[in-house]
Amino acid sequence: MDEDRFNMSVRKFLKEVGVTSQRAIEKAVRDALDARTLSAGEELDATMTLEIAAINLKHVVTGRIEAG
Repeated sequence: MDEDRFNMSVRKFLKEVGVTSQRAIEKAVRDALDARTLSAGEELDATMTLEIAAINLKHVVTGRIEAG
């Protein structure tokens, strides 16, 4: 296996996940704040699940996000 190529591929995927996920969260929080269904400073429980069926991988990360 070409370790460098593999590493770059994983990093590219994770960068895309990070950028698009951050944009989606920011938009959803702004929309909820505008609609007054969320208060500034409120904490939100978050779960991110990564699945790769071909290698039977399921990785779950949980955390909290404080709304602006």
